[in-house]
Amino acid sequence: MKKAKKYDAVQEVREIREKLSVKYFDNPDKLLEDLKAARKKFFKKQPKPKAV
Repeated sequence: MKKAKKYDAVQEVREIREKLSVKYFDNPDKLLEDLKAARKKFFKKQPKPKAV
């Protein structure tokens, strides 16, 4: 017999995705605003563009 899983990461990702889709479905501008804020928070230095 298999033991019950203590933690299901896939299920958690699905729940988070569902919550976010409900939050941003009617307001795509809010999504872009939040993404911009997250970029500013987590990527302090912008990568230099590669020379072609």
